[in-house]
Amino acid sequence: MGKPTEFTKQEQRTILFRLLTYTTPHYKKIIFAFILLTLATLGEIVGPLMIAHFIDQYLAPRHLPLQPLLVLGGGYLAIQVAKSFITYFQQYNFQEIALKIIQKIRVDVFRKVQGLGLKYFDKTPAGSTVSRVTNDTEAIKELFVTVLASFIQSGFLLIGIFIAMFILNVKLAAFCLIIIPLVLLIIKMYRKYSSRYYAEMREQLGLLNAKINESLQGMAMIQMFRQQKRLEREFSAINEKHFLAGRRNIKLDSLLLRPAVELVYIGSLIMALSYFGITSLNSPVEIGVVYAFTTYLNRFFRPVNEVMRQLSLYQQAIIAAGRVFRLLDETEMAPEQKNAGETKIQDGEIQFRDVSFSYDGKKDVLKDISFTAKPGETVALVGHTGSGKSSIINLLMRFYEFERGDILIDGMSIKEYSLEELRGKMGLVLQDPFLFYGTVKDNIRLHNDSMTDEKVKEAAEFVRAHRFIEKLEDGYEHRVVERGSTFSSGQRQLIAFARTIATNPKILVLDEATANIDTETEEEIQAALAKMRKGRTTIAIAHRLSTIQDADLILVLHQGNIVERGSHQELLAQKGLYYQMFQLQNGLVVS
Repeated sequence: MGKPTEFTKQEQRTILFRLLTYTTPHYKKIIFAFILLTLATLGEIVGPLMIAHFIDQYLAPRHLPLQPLLVLGGGYLAIQVAKSFITYFQQYNFQEIALKIIQKIRVDVFRKVQGLGLKYFDKTPAGSTVSRVTNDTEAIKELFVTVLASFIQSGFLLIGIFIAMFILNVKLAAFCLIIIPLVLLIIKMYRKYSSRYYAEMREQLGLLNAKINESLQGMAMIQMFRQQKRLEREFSAINEKHFLAGRRNIKLDSLLLRPAVELVYIGSLIMALSYFGITSLNSPVEIGVVYAFTTYLNRFFRPVNEVMRQLSLYQQAIIAAGRVFRLLDETEMAPEQKNAGETKIQDGEIQFRDVSFSYDGKKDVLKDISFTAKPGETVALVGHTGSGKSSIINLLMRFYEFERGDILIDGMSIKEYSLEELRGKMGLVLQDPFLFYGTVKDNIRLHNDSMTDEKVKEAAEFVRAHRFIEKLEDGYEHRVVERGSTFSSGQRQLIAFARTIATNPKILVLDEATANIDTETEEEIQAALAKMRKGRTTIAIAHRLSTIQDADLILVLHQGNIVERGSHQELLAQKGLYYQMFQLQNGLVVS
């Protein structure tokens, strides 16, 4: 991953406005929360005014009538109690709205990831994507739950405080307006530098997640080849960069947040007291007014300090939101179907017509590929690593978009079928099958509620998986741990076969389905494959030529081209590339 991207002021505003669009469905609750916030702010503002009135009208002149004081004291107490309840409900409403917004963003991000094309995952580390779905959305949650609520509350309170200050003393209040540009200057400087540091921190956090994910996925190989020290060094290097970016931001926080604001507060307090001191030389100054004014100054800087403290979280959230929105705006989507109608796949005939394809748009990995697999036939793809075998399957399964040539099923382009029909009538078995958390039964039916237990059992019996499943502790209810690691390669493959056959596909796609299987288990699997292939069009990638000798058509690929085609015996008779591969695999000398 490259240099972390910084967001300009305009980009940050755009990100913020886009985040605020998520509040639209909750506008009624937001209006109610604002009403409560206004009432709570009024309670905060009225308190010092009532105390100032008590000092100047009753305490200073020592005029203490019981009834007015009881009314004043009771009113003050009632306002404070009401303010506490109102503040509780107001904060509860804001928090609830915030959590619902984050819930929506997380679902949107996860849905987007599910719809991205495989080309995106080819170029993006898995850990980076995980970081955006988890860490970055968590940072956005802080924006809604803490930051915006704090900003709004502080904004209301600051406006109310200035109104009360103008009521007390217009001249001094107007003079105190100089505080605002000083605070805005501090905020501007903080945002300028902190966005840069937080962008770097987020980028390094994504790299940390990517490195952790890579280590967990490849732990067996790491330990086998004793790579622990190397990976520890690489992880430490990334962690050091994350630490340095964080330390730079801490220095910035230490300088511009509390200390700078406190300095402005002390200056404004000196200015206010000096004003009252000078004024007192010419005319008496009401003690209550002095108390209220200094109290308001203190309360003015309390929300300012809160805003400055939240600026740190705000910057983190904006950077995180920018990363999330870039993922949401990712254009590398899974291929779309054109005018997909109700057409169904009936026979399963496959035709490749002059198909060329490139992953990067520069170098073709497939060049003018043409062949036909008739219904019920088996077409095998063989060739050295990088010859284009897997790319043919990737295009057939619509994992990647192609622009040159066409692929037809039953005479119609695969782009014209719905993805549901296309994927529903194709059965894919990979070299290393993936098993999900859950039970064996769940992994066969893939949570298809319409598939009965009897159908699951029939599929397992069909591929000869039933015998070993029945011997498991809980049979079909046996728990499957991550990726089915407690099963042997052969058992995982048989479960994958059962999963595929349970959907009764018209087309079978086998990507070296027996490559990792021992000889004894392979006999079971070959027998299962023979049953599965019967009556189905099959495209099979094979490295071991012994497994595809009965194929109706064998295509030999080399550097993206079909260089030979024919049956096993026909290709041997040609004494070309296939003949050489067969001789080598059987330990014969190639002349």
